[in-house]
Amino acid sequence: MPPIAAAPEIRRAMLDVEVFGAELAPGAPPPQEVRRLCALATAAVGIEDGHLAIEYVDERRIEQLNAEHRGKDGPTDVLSFPIDGAAERNGAERELGDVVICPEHTLDLREAIVHGVLHLVGLDHETDNGEMLALQAELLAWERR
Repeated sequence: MPPIAAAPEIRRAMLDVEVFGAELAPGAPPPQEVRRLCALATAAVGIEDGHLAIEYVDERRIEQLNAEHRGKDGPTDVLSFPIDGAAERNGAERELGDVVICPEHTLDLREAIVHGVLHLVGLDHETDNGEMLALQAELLAWERR
């Protein structure tokens, strides 16, 4: 009798989200909601697993990052630093990247989270025809139901 083949490994899709600097963002969504918002944004483009970080920073730090990485003076609301995007790396966990948010310059932290994560997965409202911002609005409307 031939040996029974081992069952294929079943891997549950999972998005790993870390949140840093929450003390700088009074009224920020709790970590569980941040994870849900991130999962909603990534799933909208077909990504269901990987790792990303959301970090809240003060005005001075976002201003430094904006100058260093975008060559722009002054603070901004949200910056995204994509790493792997949609590519998987030799079976290792996909590293999507980091979203940095300055609560002092953000009207809606939930919107900033979704906006930043959509940038991590390759969408760009500066080069598309409005698709990213339309998707962002749709996701936020769906989440608020």
